[in-house]
Amino acid sequence: MAAKLKKGDTVIVIAGKDKGKTGTIQSVDPSAGKAVVEGVNIAIRHTRQSQTSQGGRIPKAMPIELSNLAFADKNGKATRVGFKMEGDKKVRFAKTTGDVIDA
Repeated sequence: MAAKLKKGDTVIVIAGKDKGKTGTIQSVDPSAGKAVVEGVNIAIRHTRQSQTSQGGRIPKAMPIELSNLAFADKNGKATRVGFKMEGDKKVRFAKTTGDVIDA
């Protein structure tokens, strides 16, 4: 199945404790159905100090379910993603505006 959300997409959280927040996808795990979004679903990780890194309480973005994310169109509103053929190439488009996402 083709990926509706990819690394680098700007998304809006539509459910959960961070509802309404916007961020950019840093990584996607399709088998688990989760994505790591910058600035969303932050957890505090306690790490021990080592020679290479400073220890302490370090904030870290944790994975969030793909079903709780929606693509942000050019107006900044949540939209669904569809697929269509342009010539011989399959492209993603925003359902609200009809704009092509991947050029």
